Amino acid sequence: MTAFTPTIRIQNECFDAGEEMRRMRSGRTDIGAVACFEGVCRDHNAALAGQGEQAVQALELEHYPGMTEHSIAHMVQEAQQRWPLQATTVIHRVGALQPGDPIVLVVVASAHRHAAFEACAFLMDYLKTQAPFWKKETTPDGAHWVDAREADDAALARWGITASNSAAG
Repeated sequence: MTAFTPTIRIQNECFDAGEEMRRMRSGRTDIGAVACFEGVCRDHNAALAGQGEQAVQALELEHYPGMTEHSIAHMVQEAQQRWPLQATTVIHRVGALQPGDPIVLVVVASAHRHAAFEACAFLMDYLKTQAPFWKKETTPDGAHWVDAREADDAALARWGITASNSAAG
């Protein structure tokens, strides 16, 4: 498998998932499958401990410049070692977001669908738990930082990765 340079962007601006997939496939006839995940800001959060479902009025994402891109590059390298990938794009937004705004995009290309699906799921599970992003939600009760959820850690564990042995270092 030929090595490739993944596209990794941390940005305030909105992205166009369709355009990113077209850009990835442009001029390529070797790609047999493209898997895409787009995460979108919800207008509610049912995971607030003991508080029931809360309306989300806004979301603010922060990151550690340089460290975040480095962490994501390591996770893409890990995916490349696990699956025969041909291209990868990871875009994550930071700054102020409103319900309905896209937050994250992962696009993975491979010769076969199984590798593309698996690598896309792996990268999203990794992003949710290991990438250095901090999320603050504003609800009618005020603003609060959002902690990682046990379900996200469990999703990452299915890949044999825990916080102590992640490739984010």
